[in-house]
Amino acid sequence: MKVKIGLVGFGKTGKAVASVILQNQEFSLEWVLRRTTILENRSVPEFLGLESEEPGLIYSTEHIGIDELLDKHPVDIIVDFSAQDGIYVYGKSAAKRQVKIISAISHYTQKELDLLTTLSQETAVFWSPNITLGVNYLLFSAKFLQKIAPGVDIEIIEEHFKQKEGISGTAVKIAHALDLDVSNINSVRAGGIVGKHELIFGFPYQTVRLIHESISREAFGNGALFIAKNLAHLKKGQYNFEDILRPYFRL
Repeated sequence: MKVKIGLVGFGKTGKAVASVILQNQEFSLEWVLRRTTILENRSVPEFLGLESEEPGLIYSTEHIGIDELLDKHPVDIIVDFSAQDGIYVYGKSAAKRQVKIISAISHYTQKELDLLTTLSQETAVFWSPNITLGVNYLLFSAKFLQKIAPGVDIEIIEEHFKQKEGISGTAVKIAHALDLDVSNINSVRAGGIVGKHELIFGFPYQTVRLIHESISREAFGNGALFIAKNLAHLKKGQYNFEDILRPYFRL
């Protein structure tokens, strides 16, 4: 039986994620929820030009509440690619129904983080500011390298499209994981760069560079489905990418 997914958010990344879900036979895209009424009641497969038997209708919060949507079209997992305050739209209703939550929002305030913790008392809640598998593999590898050479100099370079504001949430996460100050993060904004993160390890007589680059936004969809597969058997609680990846590093 396919895992039923509800997708919150349908911007550039949301559309790419929807495309990946629709092309995976293990999952079913039941619906997309967004604030605007643009594209309301349209079929996602039709809009994206994909052949699919999935329902995937687009709904607007202007005309349907999350409780009604979940009652009429129940799902196993909600995947959130909307905005920082999107969790307030569906969080409590999803948790009450034990619908698992996967959030890929780049930035949360402490208020939202506290809400995720509260929701995790009723259902499985996963959050990562960057849900691509590759960048989290990079982070895991970086922590191993730092453990081997704790005194090494480390700099982080993050590159994104011109319009992206603020420091990359992924870069901040990497800095915190490696006990670095945000001053070690160097930001570049240019053109249409989807996302690139580079870690430079400066040794006295050599340099090691770990690089991850997202070629297209579909990488976020692959990451979301990787998490969905692994989250399916987990009980209520709060999870991050390290929790999901750790079993794979047991050699």
